[in-house]
Amino acid sequence: MKKTPTILWAKEPQEHDYPAAASYLDLIYAPEVNRRLVKKLRHAPMTQFHAKDVFRASRLPLLGPANYHVKKVRAKIAAGHELSPILLVRDEANGKVVIADGFHRMCGVYSFDEDAVLPCKIV
Repeated sequence: MKKTPTILWAKEPQEHDYPAAASYLDLIYAPEVNRRLVKKLRHAPMTQFHAKDVFRASRLPLLGPANYHVKKVRAKIAAGHELSPILLVRDEANGKVVIADGFHRMCGVYSFDEDAVLPCKIV
């Protein structure tokens, strides 16, 4: 039986994750709302959720292991590199969670273990 690799996580998101989240959130929210959300994400405490729950709450289609970016995440996991935690925004008006940064990481982790715990920040 093939052993699932250990998934290592950084203690905090990388600094470049916040501008990446802001870029994506600019497509969804007005600039003043986006700035407020990113500021809240920077100061939010770390928490965790199972990959399958983030996937379901996001309502996004799951990218498979053949996706180029998912392959890169899977290679990082196999090589023992730490992944950056996921940044999430609750979209209460639409009853879902927006993956502001980390969609490919979530898909890569899910492809190994849907029950894996994802460290994240959520606002």
